Parts: sequence; C-alpha cells; structure tokens
Amino acid sequence: MHKTNKIKTIGLTIAAAATAFTMASAPAANAVEQRLGGVVGCDASGKKQETGAVIGGLLGAVAGSNLAKNDRGTGTAIGAVVGAGAGSYVGCSMQKKQASNDVGGSYKTSNGIKISHNVDSAPMTKITGKYVARSNLNLRASASTRGMKVGSVVAGETFQALGRTGDGQWILVGQNGVGVGYVSSAYVYRA
Repeated sequence: MHKTNKIKTIGLTIAAAATAFTMASAPAANAVEQRLGGVVGCDASGKKQETGAVIGGLLGAVAGSNLAKNDRGTGTAIGAVVGAGAGSYVGCSMQKKQASNDVGGSYKTSNGIKISHNVDSAPMTKITGKYVARSNLNLRASASTRGMKVGSVVAGETFQALGRTGDGQWILVGQNGVGVGYVSSAYVYRA
C-alpha cells in the first residue's frame, strides 16, 4: 500500500509538472511561431492559440485523470499534453479566421501581391521584410495623402512590408501576407 501511494505521488507530480509546463510555454508560442508553425506556432497574430493551449491542457488533464483507471497521474499528464495540442490547433484556426476577417475576408492579387479588397492596387515592386515606423503614421487605402485612412501604424511599431510603389514613396503594409494599406516611405526604416 505504501508503494502504491509513492507511485501515485510521483504520477501526480509528473502530471502537475506537465500542466505547469503547458501553461508556462503557451504564451511563448509566438516567440517560436516563425520557426515551428503548426500546433506550437501560428502564422496569424493573436492570443487565441495560447488561450486554447491553456484551456485544452487543463481540460485534457481532467479528462485524462478521469479516463485513467490504474494510473491517474500518467493519464493526467498525457491528457494535458494532448489537450494543449488540440487547444492550440483550434486557437490557431480561430486566429487565422480572425486575420482573414480583419483584412476584409477576401483579397485581390496585383503583381503577385495579395491586397485587401478595400485597398487600391498601385504599380509596385514586391519587397519582403520588416520595417519600423519612425512616427505615428496614417495607413491609407491608396498610395496618396488623399487616400482614405484605414488605420494607423504607431511610432516604433514593426510591420510586414509587401511592396513599394514605383516612385518609391509608399510602402504597402502587410498583415498575415495581405496588403492592408500604404504608409509613406519617408517615415519608415528597415528593421
């Protein structure tokens, strides 16, 4: 009987460690998203993946504990890991859907660049990389100071660049690979 209690204690310790690891590592998923993708990282921005991983881990731990007949500790640990993975996947799917809705749900293609349906296409050269705003900038629907304001980029904010207009004066700002507006190139620099 004493040996059984030790095994249960070890099992519960492992389960608690797995749950704690799942909860602690979920917020770090954004840091590795570019390298791993899939269940651990998500190519759409947001916090739904981390939340899904935490909730899935907790629900999985409870389910694993209840389903395991002889070794609840191991069942809890396995349930936590499987639940975190499933929750992470569902959360990432929700983030991708939200990102699609944020850019109008659909896009057009111009010069091989995806552009939100509410942003004007302009002749441009495709570029890649990250840029940083030097000051607060208006995000415009067209490559002009007269273009409708569709958002803003805050001073110091890093953003994805997808294209540069032929005259070099405007940068197409990307969100999850889709152009969402233009900013003046005079007020940004390459990250």
